[in-house]
Amino acid sequence: MNPINALEVKGLNKVYPGKVTTRALTDIHLSIESGEFVGIMGPSGSGKTTLLNMVSTIDKPTSGEVNVNGCNPYLLNKEELAHFRRRQLGFIFQDFNLLETLTVAENIVLPLTLDNPKLAKMESLLQKVAERLNITDILNKRTYEISGGQRQCTAIARAIITSPAIILADEPTGSLDSNSSRVVMKSLEDINRKEGTTLLLVTHDPLSASYCKRIIFIKDGKLATEIYRGDNRQIFFQKIINTLSFWGGNSHELSSIRV
Repeated sequence: MNPINALEVKGLNKVYPGKVTTRALTDIHLSIESGEFVGIMGPSGSGKTTLLNMVSTIDKPTSGEVNVNGCNPYLLNKEELAHFRRRQLGFIFQDFNLLETLTVAENIVLPLTLDNPKLAKMESLLQKVAERLNITDILNKRTYEISGGQRQCTAIARAIITSPAIILADEPTGSLDSNSSRVVMKSLEDINRKEGTTLLLVTHDPLSASYCKRIIFIKDGKLATEIYRGDNRQIFFQKIINTLSFWGGNSHELSSIRV
């Protein structure tokens, strides 16, 4: 029996009605195996975030199917869907989405508190993810007292503490400097390699993308091509830039790259 893929997308279409109908996604077919680290890239307006929104159940497909860990979330009722999101999906956003009134530790355990676990279990999981991300020494600080990189590591810890089937990251390094970006991407790569966590990353940044094992390129709402990393990240980085140039990555998205 074949193992269930972490994500299976079949014949996905998204059309936004209006005076002018906008077709955001056209016939998307996509499989992500459990434990894969996959990036999605493409020019602005290509449909990257729309695809992520379909997978994350933020937005509903016009037609087609989304299966996460063998379950189609769009067949669930409101209560089941809320439970499904908590258990199966982890989210990492560009602007961190942390609560400033809470400490780092309180932000991280927030997804757990909804299920009323025993305090000892919560503390044990907290220590494990904090050690994994090297943020044990800032657990009692408020989020406004720490750096951008530390905030994103806090957000990653919050995303992985429930051991979800898949982590969805939308431009996680978008508001970080290059050094913090590297720390965050190394952390994600480490979690993927050591924990076998499945990751789906939307990014404009070729350097961040080079930490993935596979990149899927979208153009005009359609799958354009995909490339695989292999052993050498530097060669993969160059391949990403070449592919973006070929598929019409906007010049401003490549302006910071000098190769």
